Amino acid sequence: MKGYNEYIEETFPPESPACFGLHSNAEIAFRLEQANGMLDNIQALQPRTGGGSGTMSVEDKAKGMLDDITDKLDALTPLDMIEIQEKLAGEDRTPFTNVFLQEIERMNILLDVMRNSLFDLNLGLKGDLTISDDMEALMDSLYFERIPPMWEKKSYPTLRALGPWVLDVLQRCSQLSDWTGDLAVPKVSWFPGFFNPQSFLTAVMQSTARRNEWPLDKTVTQVEVTKKLEPDEIDGPSRDGAYVCGLMIEGCRWDDKAGSLSESFPKELFAPMPVMLIKAVTVDKAEQKDVYGCPVYKTRMRPKGALGHPDGGYIFTAGLKTKEPAAKWVMAGVALLTDISG
Repeated sequence: MKGYNEYIEETFPPESPACFGLHSNAEIAFRLEQANGMLDNIQALQPRTGGGSGTMSVEDKAKGMLDDITDKLDALTPLDMIEIQEKLAGEDRTPFTNVFLQEIERMNILLDVMRNSLFDLNLGLKGDLTISDDMEALMDSLYFERIPPMWEKKSYPTLRALGPWVLDVLQRCSQLSDWTGDLAVPKVSWFPGFFNPQSFLTAVMQSTARRNEWPLDKTVTQVEVTKKLEPDEIDGPSRDGAYVCGLMIEGCRWDDKAGSLSESFPKELFAPMPVMLIKAVTVDKAEQKDVYGCPVYKTRMRPKGALGHPDGGYIFTAGLKTKEPAAKWVMAGVALLTDISG
C-alpha cells in the first residue's frame, strides 16, 4: 500500500481547479471561505464578559449596535402605504406599480420587526422589561454581528454580516423611496434590491405581452448587455423592457469590446456586469445561438440557498453572448449573482 501511495504522490499531478474545468480563482475563493470559517469559530470561543483586557461585555456591545441601528432606521424616509395608495387613486396600475407596492409592503414588515425588537431590547437592557428568550437571541446576534433570526425570517436570502446587511436594507429603502416620488418605472432598477426579483421579471413580460397582444404563456425574458457601465449613462427608461444594474458574474467576466463572455482576470473573483436590458420576446424569437444560459442566483450559496430560505436563491436564466462553447462556462460554474457578500 505504501508503494501505491508513493507512486500516486510522485506520478500524478497535484489537484488544481484546472483539473475540474474551473478558473484558478476558484481556489482563492475556497481558501477565503476556509479562513472566514476559522475566524468565525475563533470569535465564538472568545470570552463574552468584559474584563481588564478591554473586552466589551455582551450587553455593552449589544447596546452600542442597538443605538447605531436605531439611529439609521430613524433617519429613513417613511414608506407610508396609505399616502402612496392616495397618490395612485384614479390611475391605472401597471404591473411594475404592483411590484413596487409589494416590495414596500414587505420592507415595512421587516422594518417594523427591527424597530419593535430593538425597542424592547433597549427597555430590557435598562431594566424596565424582563429579558425574554427572543431578546436574549437578539442580544447575542448583535454581539456577534449576525442577522438576528427574527429579522432573517422577514428578510431576503443573504450571507451578509449584520453591518453590511443593515446598509443593504437602507439602500433598498432608498430605491423604494425614490420610486414613491413620481411612481414611474425607474430609469434603471437596482436588481439586487428586490425581495422578489421574479415578480419584476413577470412585470416585464406582462407589460410587453399586453402592449403587443401576445399570450403570456408564449412569452419569455431575454437579456441584452449594454455598453453602459454606470446607470447614469442611461438616458431614460426603455420602451422594450427594463434596464437593471447591480449584477455580478462569477467564474468569468464580461468583455465590453468583444460583447461576450471571457476568461476572468487573475485574482478577480467577481466581475461587475454593465447595465443590462431585460425585455420580453415570444418563445420562437428567443435567441439560442452562441448563447450561454447563465443561471442567476441571489447568493453565492446557489442551489442550497441561504439559511432559512429553502427556495435555493435561483431567480432565472439569462442568455449571455459567448464566442466559446457554452460547455466551457458550464464547467467553470459561471453564474450571475445579486449578492456576493458572505
